[in-house]
Amino acid sequence: MNLTDIPIIDAHIHQWDPLSTPRDFSGLARLFKYLPVPIGVAMKVAPQRDREFVGDPTPYMHPYLPADYRTDTAGLTVRTIAHIEVEWTGTGPLAKADETRWVASLPFGVDTPALGAVLASADPAAPGFAALLDAHASASSLLRGIRTMVAHHPDPGIRSFTGTPGDLTANAFLEGFAELAERELSFEAWVYSHQLPDVAALAARYPEVTIVLDHLGTPAGIFGPVGKHTGANPGHRRELFLRWREDIAAVAAQPNVVAKVSGLMMPILGHKVPPRGSATPVPELLDRIGPLLTHAVDCFGVDRLVWGSNFPVDKPITTIAGSAQAVATAITAHVGDSGCLDQVFRANAQRVYRIDES
Repeated sequence: MNLTDIPIIDAHIHQWDPLSTPRDFSGLARLFKYLPVPIGVAMKVAPQRDREFVGDPTPYMHPYLPADYRTDTAGLTVRTIAHIEVEWTGTGPLAKADETRWVASLPFGVDTPALGAVLASADPAAPGFAALLDAHASASSLLRGIRTMVAHHPDPGIRSFTGTPGDLTANAFLEGFAELAERELSFEAWVYSHQLPDVAALAARYPEVTIVLDHLGTPAGIFGPVGKHTGANPGHRRELFLRWREDIAAVAAQPNVVAKVSGLMMPILGHKVPPRGSATPVPELLDRIGPLLTHAVDCFGVDRLVWGSNFPVDKPITTIAGSAQAVATAITAHVGDSGCLDQVFRANAQRVYRIDES
């Protein structure tokens, strides 16, 4: 079986328009629109942790909408997508539901892939969490779960998305999390790899909630130095890999966890960013991500792995087709059967997100 034979579900994409909607990076996007210097030059004054995370700021400074995504899928047959929230900053306790409403209004399914699921922004620890879930559900019948920005790294040179390291274990978070179980909603766990034990503990406490581990736990620095000291040398990167292996196995021991083979080309993993307009060759990507993928297959099996492009976040490193081909090649070589690709690239996402492909 080849990828071209599969009506692919891309289970992890982002859409944004920082020029007309409120995002964390909207202010910079509007500023750079009028600066008389290239974005890359202007970004040299930005904090190193932001530059290392994005790799190339260009995708963040412009709208990324269904037609842009369709263009980026050249070489693949992507039929359906799942949209993941991204840094909406509106005011008021229900403001984040505006992102769901905005996504639902985008022209998906015209001459673009269909919108199959929405994973919205909400924090179980915040007051009014249940009301916000209801507002998201009212904004779109495709609501299937939430993501909370809990990624926190102990290296101060690496960008954290929350000010506290233990959000997943806080009492208020754990108490609010029960609302997901009541509504049969899933949770997108995007964390850095040292937080994986917290994901395992959360899954054990709430076995009735499907937890989707985004980006195989984002082991920052595993391919090269980032931050002040993470992945600084081959020995350190080996330690990162060994700890990641153990922690991934512990997370996979919880049967309610599904892992996304996505985000493996994020610059923060330590990838070298190629010149703008080019992409890292697939064989080079395979050399890096192959050991992560084979371990993920051994731990989760092919029936609990879901592919997502993480576009446009991964765009500075690869193309969507390059990402998919690297993942498919590594998994097929390890399993010895290309028949599993339909599970990883379509069927598992359809099951997890209850996507209607009729």
